[in-house]
Amino acid sequence: MTLSRALGSASLPVYVALYFVFLYLPVFLLPIFSINASAVPVFPLKGLTLDWYRSLIGNDAMINAAQNTLIVGVVSALLATILGIGAARAITRYKFRGRRPMTAVIMAPLFLPEIIIAISLLMVALPMGLQLSLMLVIFGHVLICLPYSITVLISGFEGFDPAYEEASADLGETTFGTLTRVTLPILMPAIISSLLVAFTISIDEFIIAFFLSGSEPTLPIYIWGQLRFPSRLPAVLALGTLMIVASLLLLVVAEFFRRRAARRSEIEGGFLA
Repeated sequence: MTLSRALGSASLPVYVALYFVFLYLPVFLLPIFSINASAVPVFPLKGLTLDWYRSLIGNDAMINAAQNTLIVGVVSALLATILGIGAARAITRYKFRGRRPMTAVIMAPLFLPEIIIAISLLMVALPMGLQLSLMLVIFGHVLICLPYSITVLISGFEGFDPAYEEASADLGETTFGTLTRVTLPILMPAIISSLLVAFTISIDEFIIAFFLSGSEPTLPIYIWGQLRFPSRLPAVLALGTLMIVASLLLLVVAEFFRRRAARRSEIEGGFLA
């Protein structure tokens, strides 16, 4: 082994450790300060308390923002997944003119800054006389969630053998019956994974909701508004901790279903082989 390769092998763990510290240390500090008895997030801690979590109970403004977030997240995830199923099927099953450019256009929100998308939607909505509302937020979230849903669903369709659909058609099943009784059940792990990923992205999104929500704030906007008041910072830290835990749980569940779908595809592929 050369000296350069030896140094590279030795420095890689150090680099990974520093990377994780830089990326996740602020996130780990959030739950620590959320149980600090002091209203000022500094070390050493003044004591441990759950009062900041108790203060969230009965907070009508926070509850309304959470309800708005759930509505936007659920509807956006459903629409993005439904549209993603059709797009992923077309991309993986059919060859047609303009397939690659159309795919690139659909995936464009992955690379465009969200503030550009938000301003563009605002410039389109206002001249049309549309009021700022949760409906516009949902439309914006569908745009940014759709590429993620398509990515997950393409993986599911690539592992799905079309022979199942052909066998169903040979047995006299209709196209709709094949879709509901064969295709969708087999793709259900990928569909659930798409729903969870899109929902997680939606509930954490801030910029588009900030521009388009109007008088119906979502939870990230509520948190942003509370940061103007130093006395409310501990409650915001508690709420942020709950959101982090919820997001992590959703991502873990989504990864579980993704791996389940991958294992099923491998088993089915080995069986058919």
